Amino acid sequence: MSHPHYYIGLMSGTSADAIDAVLVTFDEHPRLIAHYSEPLSDSLREQIHALALPSDNEIDRVGALDISLGQHFARISLTLLQHAEVDPEQVIAIGSHGQTIRHRPPGSPQGCFTLQIGDPNTIAELTGITTVADFRRRDMAAGGQGAPLVPAFHRAIFHSTEEPRVIVNIGGMANITWLPKQEATLGFDTGPGNVLMDGWILAHHGKSYDESGTWAASGAINQMLLGKLLQHPFFAQAAPKSTGRETFNRQWLEDALQGIALGAEDVQATLLELTAITISNAIHSLSSEPMAVFVCGGGAYNMQLMRRLQALLASDKVESTASLGIHPQWIEAMAFAWLARQTMNRQSGNVKEVTGAQREVILGACITPDVAFTPSEH
Repeated sequence: MSHPHYYIGLMSGTSADAIDAVLVTFDEHPRLIAHYSEPLSDSLREQIHALALPSDNEIDRVGALDISLGQHFARISLTLLQHAEVDPEQVIAIGSHGQTIRHRPPGSPQGCFTLQIGDPNTIAELTGITTVADFRRRDMAAGGQGAPLVPAFHRAIFHSTEEPRVIVNIGGMANITWLPKQEATLGFDTGPGNVLMDGWILAHHGKSYDESGTWAASGAINQMLLGKLLQHPFFAQAAPKSTGRETFNRQWLEDALQGIALGAEDVQATLLELTAITISNAIHSLSSEPMAVFVCGGGAYNMQLMRRLQALLASDKVESTASLGIHPQWIEAMAFAWLARQTMNRQSGNVKEVTGAQREVILGACITPDVAFTPSEH
């Protein structure tokens, strides 16, 4: 009897609220074996957010945080395996997205590069498991945006020949994957997902997110503020396109609020509407035919956001990916487990029509620990 081929996927998103870890097999079809999530401390979150924009002493701060996050990723991977009662030597590879601290897509005045930290050497050393990381820069080297990368995974597990589908991933930023029945897969970032809402409620209520969108639902949408926010040129930019906290951040919001007196709850309602409108506008740009829309990421738990999406996409069915058999919280971490598998099998992991790369390439750098290593030695 053959043993399962296990992979671990690690994900820490733009909001830097938690590290998600999954244990997955892909032997017959993607199967989630175990999952574990651990919130990041306020201190770590503040350090990450502070590095999203240019500031002093960046190199030393990045270097120290790179190692610290690598240690966190390793410990969380081992905790996941303990919960699942799986030995580290049974895992073929860890796929670690890392923590993005700067993303400059093609055309950026500062140059074209992307940087994720969470040292994979540290992960491999502390776990004894081959670790695949640094997925985005290979796509950029081939002329792509380096993002979004999850559409390749969405295509592999969610494509249907019976209905056109859109997978909406709402993390800190939001992106969509268009899965027509026959034509090529398309996808791109649509703009802010939860990042502005999370930052606003943290500043005003000390909470990391607006549970179920309840606070946003208590406010009123301000059309003047919404109009100013929607003027950002990213929303009119043609795909392929990607974005991040460098573009959509608290300072950008504060600039838009100049001269507008609003209650904090009204700002939250308007930020939620910004996310809903930019996602729905992007979906409407894909096709006029009815389609099935499936939401994953933290946004799937924001009931007010889901209600607004359904209202704006009235002719489309809007559900979470749970209706397709995969819990929405774990999709992105599963995607990076899958990308690690692609790398280990020397198969491409990007979709060139999505990222704008010249060709589909093998993504990621692979760190292999010593053969004789066992984690118990540390």
